[in-house]
Amino acid sequence: MSWDTELTAVTSRIADRLFKRPEPKATFGDLVRGLLADVPRKNSWQLADHVGHPTANLIEWLPARAKWDADALCDDVRAYVVEHLGSTDGVLIADDTQAIKKGDRSVGVARQYCGLTGQVENCQVMPMLTYASAVGHAFINRRLYLPEKWAGDAERRKVAGVPERVTFATRPQQVIDMLEEERRAGTLFRYLAADSGYGRDPGLRAYCHTHQIGYVMAVAVDLPLLDVRGGGEPAGHVLDRLLAHAGPGLWERRSCGEGTKGRRAYDWAAVAVALAGQFPSDGHAHTLLIRRSVTDPDDVEFFLSHALTGTPVTELITVAGLRWKIEENNETGKDLLGLTDYRIRKWDGWHRHVTTAMLALAFLAVSRADLDDQTIPEPVPLAADQGKDPRHRESLS
Repeated sequence: MSWDTELTAVTSRIADRLFKRPEPKATFGDLVRGLLADVPRKNSWQLADHVGHPTANLIEWLPARAKWDADALCDDVRAYVVEHLGSTDGVLIADDTQAIKKGDRSVGVARQYCGLTGQVENCQVMPMLTYASAVGHAFINRRLYLPEKWAGDAERRKVAGVPERVTFATRPQQVIDMLEEERRAGTLFRYLAADSGYGRDPGLRAYCHTHQIGYVMAVAVDLPLLDVRGGGEPAGHVLDRLLAHAGPGLWERRSCGEGTKGRRAYDWAAVAVALAGQFPSDGHAHTLLIRRSVTDPDDVEFFLSHALTGTPVTELITVAGLRWKIEENNETGKDLLGLTDYRIRKWDGWHRHVTTAMLALAFLAVSRADLDDQTIPEPVPLAADQGKDPRHRESLS
């Protein structure tokens, strides 16, 4: 089936569930097609021009003023991604992306930290959830962060169309809410990966412990751990102690996956730890992974894992490396698919636009996976490896 035919089939099938009338069905298909097209800027006028609309009216009307359910579309995106990319070893990856905006009328916009520039900007913050497997990766869930000033301003909420049910929630709590949705939807996944902004949150870790969810999350150097005598110590002290006793033999060089410039190799160390005030799930254990740059020994990052007892450290390193897949999704979504190219100020419009861009990214990921499957033959296992679980072939000493 050709790329164009498959895209039409996917958008038509989803549009049939979202809309009753033919006009929004057709416009929805045109919008997704435009987001996937080679259009310099994915604003309404350029999208309309590309798909052959005489004006931008329909392209602007569909997300902003038409009546349809963005959460139903999100359910369809999830189902599509899991159907084509799903695996029992799948990893959910949480991270924020930002949309820099002018003015103060766009829903959720405020002067707040922007990871895109590394400083405080007038922006919207969008916690996103990516699904990643060996086959591919794409967004499957999203949230718009509503700062406390927004959440408590009744007039501002009314103008932006924020539903009454929406209350202030921290970004880690929003990730917990998305994880709960994935659990209820039956999404196949084995681990959660995230950066230190999420890894340092005890509530998110506690949720994972309660529901036996494995994770590998970056954590701060001051993460509170228990020492051998039952007292407290920060994660950084663990590294100091290891360096004092193990010396150069502490490190083992491993790759944590492919990056844009080739394989990403680092020096790694791993040690079993106990987390102050929190216990792992039954049958699980905590491990502190320490990653050091090959070229800059002072560049060290810590990861806390929660995994089944006996899990090879190499598996945890692989999960830590998968965290960067959501960065790729953020870049592709913004640079190619118009994820943040919108002039929409209200709650419903934001969710509709972002979720439609998620569908475009999902289609791109599935198409790429299908192409790889057609052109790259499956590896033939060596005779000595047949019948073995590849996850248990090696582990750090």
